[in-house]
Amino acid sequence: MSEGARVGCVGDLLVEFVCASRNGRHKRAETYSGPYPSGAAGIFIDQAAQVGGRCIFVGAVGDDAFGEVVLRRLVDHGVTPQLIRVVPSVPTGTAFVSYNDDGSRDFVYNIVLSAAARFDDDDATIAALDAFGLDVMHVSGSALSDEGMCAKVLRICKALHAKGVTISFDPNVRKELIGNPAYFAAVGEMIDMTGIFLPSEDDAATLFPGRDLDGVAAAVFAKGARCVVLKKGDKGCEGLTRDGQRAGFAAHDVQVLDPTGAGDCFCATFVTLYAAGAYSFGEAMRRANAAGALAVTKVGPMEGNSNLPAIEALLKRNA
Repeated sequence: MSEGARVGCVGDLLVEFVCASRNGRHKRAETYSGPYPSGAAGIFIDQAAQVGGRCIFVGAVGDDAFGEVVLRRLVDHGVTPQLIRVVPSVPTGTAFVSYNDDGSRDFVYNIVLSAAARFDDDDATIAALDAFGLDVMHVSGSALSDEGMCAKVLRICKALHAKGVTISFDPNVRKELIGNPAYFAAVGEMIDMTGIFLPSEDDAATLFPGRDLDGVAAAVFAKGARCVVLKKGDKGCEGLTRDGQRAGFAAHDVQVLDPTGAGDCFCATFVTLYAAGAYSFGEAMRRANAAGALAVTKVGPMEGNSNLPAIEALLKRNA
């Protein structure tokens, strides 16, 4: 197997609390479990490290106990913390999630007033990323929902893209921002730089209405992307490369305890294995599909993250 890919990520770090009962929508006194380390970008980089990536992260946490929870998890799994700021006198971001019987989720966030967007995007940060020797830099669309964070993410990605670093992008479209032209302009800027495009079915329907995988692929290949992988939840996944490789896999039958983070886990596994050249396009997708299934089997957005032996074990059981 080839050496692990050098994977970077920039975006949100926070802790999450999960409501123990359903259908409360945070509107009554309930018991919550947590704090669980979280943030779409944080989940991604933790999983990338667990499947063999050499990982660096650009983000920020507060100088508080919640920040320690997040940092400890990432460092313990091998993520380089050099570019994670610890911001004095500002709280770490938080999210509270409550699940409903119809499969929907209700979130209450403290991101805007937290440390999450207070990372550096200066020349020194970009130089440090360049020196790390990145094979790929990943962004989740959740990082574009905050105006301040969005500007920093775009600056970093544009600088790295100009240096020839592959950009991986999960649009993770925020439905509450659909009417915000600036948000969709930022999503468009990211797509223009993207080499590895990783939308969900809902993302694809929002960004490329009426198009199937081939139609979405044609649109992003014209902008320079080399592959598209469509995440389809309980229907599995399908993907296509610029040179015509096609793969698709059915979802694994697992008990779903907490779906938050499954898409980030999928993306991290695919990007890390594919960028390293350790697996073919289809083989990387197959393992990403298994990682996404494992992610939903534990409560907490990062608790279901898995390493390669666990992924291979699931594939063997379900062969």
